[in-house]
Amino acid sequence: MGITDLTTASGTIIWYWHYRLKSRRSLNLNARSSRREFEGVLLKDSEGGHACIHPWPELGDPSLQKCLEDLAGPRRWPIVRRALRCLEMDGAARSVEDPLFEDLEVPLSHATLVSANAEEAMRAVEAGFTVAKLKGGAYLEKEGDFLVQMAKAHPGLRWRIDFNESGEAKEIAEWFMRLPVEVRSRIDFLEDPCEYAESTWRKLYGDTRVPLAVDREAAPQATAAQVVVVKPAIDEPWLLAEAAQAKGQGVVVTSYMDHPLGQAFAAWEAGRLALQFPGGLVGTCGLQTHHLFEPDAFTEALGPWTPGFNPPPGKGLGFDVLLDKLPWKRLP
Repeated sequence: MGITDLTTASGTIIWYWHYRLKSRRSLNLNARSSRREFEGVLLKDSEGGHACIHPWPELGDPSLQKCLEDLAGPRRWPIVRRALRCLEMDGAARSVEDPLFEDLEVPLSHATLVSANAEEAMRAVEAGFTVAKLKGGAYLEKEGDFLVQMAKAHPGLRWRIDFNESGEAKEIAEWFMRLPVEVRSRIDFLEDPCEYAESTWRKLYGDTRVPLAVDREAAPQATAAQVVVVKPAIDEPWLLAEAAQAKGQGVVVTSYMDHPLGQAFAAWEAGRLALQFPGGLVGTCGLQTHHLFEPDAFTEALGPWTPGFNPPPGKGLGFDVLLDKLPWKRLP
């Protein structure tokens, strides 16, 4: 892919390198997208920091080209501002040769499953996962049958169902209440079951008593949710965690299904939040997503797919050797 350089509004020079990830199978982002190749950029600035920008237009992000234009100009998009924050923190650590993960305990992760697949669930259990996240909403009855099957096959496995706002509250409530009690009791939460609205979500929770997790509309004012999903690639973790703590909500930190460098940034932010907000505010997270893509040197540096995060070797966020080998260069 192309490599070039960019001078930001502050005068700091930023180089970027395009990458392409190919998923092992469809990620079921929504009904409008079945693509399996995803582009992003790694960034490097003149202060020694590194970061990742990996937009998901299907989920409302600007295109990659718009992100790069915004990086050079006003920096309105949260995904761009958060990448700049990552550059800053990684660069500061590398300047003093500090591994950011040293003495930092990263929370355990759930297993991200992209479909109702028994073999995939078995692999997750064999890898040591006790919580699984399933993309749902496309085939509710089939997904319900799958959860019943899994409750019998793996009674110790708990579930999180992510609808990506694809459902209708009434339909979701009726589907959930048709599930056997022993299955409902194993569901941690329903994530983005439908578009967020205070009254709708309050009624859905009242009808089902299953916790609801807010992701795409995560904000300090999202009071109808019981769990807040924080994605450091686009969210300010401290702001959301403080608001969640004040409202008695739980926090789950997840990667952005992006490049392993972005995954490492999310894991570091999760560890910092767990350290700063003791007492169980940060629960089992979703930081292990590199297995969703075909392997390369960066995914291999994160080690096997397990509940525990394996920090990549090196200073800052790691990957020193691999980052140094990239053909970073400036155009004439």
